[in-house]
Amino acid sequence: MATVKPPGRGCGALPRWLLGAALLLGLRLCMELRHAGSGPLGRGDSPGPPRTHLLSAPGLPRGARRRQVTYVHSGRRVLPRGGGSTTPPEPSCCAQGGLLRRKGSRWHIELQPWAGPSRSLDEEASRFLSYISTTQIACDHMGTDSLATDSSPAPKPWLVCLDDRFGLAHQIRSKRCRLYSLGLGSDDTHFEVSMANGGCEVHRFDPSVKSAHVLERQGLWHHRLSIDWRDPHPAVAAQKPHGNTRKLGSILNEFGHHKIDVLKADLESAEWKVLENLILEDVLEQIGQLVFEIHLHWPGFEVSGSESGVVRFWYSLLKELERKHFRLFHTYKDLSKPQLFLKKGLFNASSCYTLSWVNTKWR
Repeated sequence: MATVKPPGRGCGALPRWLLGAALLLGLRLCMELRHAGSGPLGRGDSPGPPRTHLLSAPGLPRGARRRQVTYVHSGRRVLPRGGGSTTPPEPSCCAQGGLLRRKGSRWHIELQPWAGPSRSLDEEASRFLSYISTTQIACDHMGTDSLATDSSPAPKPWLVCLDDRFGLAHQIRSKRCRLYSLGLGSDDTHFEVSMANGGCEVHRFDPSVKSAHVLERQGLWHHRLSIDWRDPHPAVAAQKPHGNTRKLGSILNEFGHHKIDVLKADLESAEWKVLENLILEDVLEQIGQLVFEIHLHWPGFEVSGSESGVVRFWYSLLKELERKHFRLFHTYKDLSKPQLFLKKGLFNASSCYTLSWVNTKWR
């Protein structure tokens, strides 16, 4: 007679029990992991909020890097409040401000069409020299002699436009004028002294001065800084936190200055790259008048290409000033300098010209 096994007994019940226990254990582990927000901590990890995933920039394939041009697109350096240093503070000359809002930087200058079909140096030089020798706007009151307290003549034609319609004369009368003077070892400060005596706040930047910031006389500051077309590489800046080379835009940010009524520059052929940087980063919008000494005996620092291409680049920079509402009101050909144009005694040109522009939209 056969025997009947009770239900639920025997070898078939054990697998079902093990399966249920495994499911319960899995649910418990899932709940603990969800509550912790991450996996087990490894060596060197510390508890914290859940990590977020970094997404690639739109339009870039994964792993691609953005192209950067150092002298055009570099970050603004803003000093921490109090200068971030334990050294005694320099005399107060400039409030430290935050970042200035500017339009997006451009990457390159739009070159003007060639002067002629042959793309020759003769054609480019003829157009360029004609451009810098012809004023674009009349200024009835030019100069700085009327601002000076002495009667000595100015050794160089550093002239500003004092017509009331452009606002500089009003800024001087109201003691709200600001002048930046960029130089490389020049001892001629007649222009700066005249503007300071007239009531301007003058900042002269020259790497040859002995102290970081010196107040020579009322309204006339000397800074041991040189203006470049690029900021130092971050690694170099980290090793030399008090380095003395900056872009003009970086200086404006550090000093908290939002406007410059007059920018004077005598940079011994560095003016072309500095001017390019001012255009590309829209710093020109903060400047009322430009007084630049330009040098033509060689292309200039980091300006390369064929001779005709170099002159086309120079001309394109000056046309960019015109697009930014700057108009040439004074031009001076320095006959005391060698008559050289790109190392050639051609075109009856001087190697040095002094040009003055006014921003017709300046307010």
